[in-house]
Amino acid sequence: MSEWFDETLHDAYHQGFQVSEVLFESKTEHQHLIIFESGSFGRVMALDGIIQTTERDEFIYHEMLAHTPLFAHGNAKNVLIIGGGDGGLLREVLKHSEVEHVVQVEIDQAVIDMCVKYLPNHSAGAYDNPRAKIVIGDGIDFVTQCDRQFDVILSDSTDPIGPGEVLFTSPFYQGIQRCLKPGGIFAAQNGVAFMQPDEVSTTHQRLSPLFADTAFYAAAVPTYIGGVMTFAWASNSGTAREQDLATLTSRFVDSGIKTRYYNPALHIGAFALPQYLVEILG
Repeated sequence: MSEWFDETLHDAYHQGFQVSEVLFESKTEHQHLIIFESGSFGRVMALDGIIQTTERDEFIYHEMLAHTPLFAHGNAKNVLIIGGGDGGLLREVLKHSEVEHVVQVEIDQAVIDMCVKYLPNHSAGAYDNPRAKIVIGDGIDFVTQCDRQFDVILSDSTDPIGPGEVLFTSPFYQGIQRCLKPGGIFAAQNGVAFMQPDEVSTTHQRLSPLFADTAFYAAAVPTYIGGVMTFAWASNSGTAREQDLATLTSRFVDSGIKTRYYNPALHIGAFALPQYLVEILG
């Protein structure tokens, strides 16, 4: 291991993280996992050479993926998380007192175990919460076979490479559709559109025939280099995305949830996309 970790997501461009100490490294049943102490981003986790999360900026990603759909819904009692083994998304979802049950489907138990040990602030005890049920398995198998529905479904997957690839396919989105309650909302990480434009356009093409409303929203996450991170949005309700600022502010204040990035005004503004993204979506 050199003193620098070079991410391998893009063929002709990369970013590097200075490594002060390797805390854990292993080839699990599904992927190569490394957690290291970096010079500027705290502890960092990478899977198959691609940065997944860092201590310093994880709150931006996890707050936007969790709170945007949950505050838009307003009364989500049952939530499904696909992926998210670092526990940060589960932590944010459980901050919503109206949420009664969260099922998290993670393909790799080792990711959960190592993140609880080496990135404990991500989950912050969420895996011990009695409202959370953890299922070790493949997300696409779960949504195509489960016999229950959810108010909100969140996909916190890796990029569409390796084990995460199936979570960007039409059969996966069809499974999401069958598992979503009336008025339900689906949100998913969808890459950095400036660097991965095909990922956004393909997701748009696959989601649009299945849902009454599809869209994308964005957040600037420094770790995910190359422009704004996009999040896919889909709902079987044509109005879930149209909550006004007063309604979102009321829900946010009443929740008592403290955030470092998300707020109601940002929620609304996040759906305003840069023109290059508007043109990609056609």
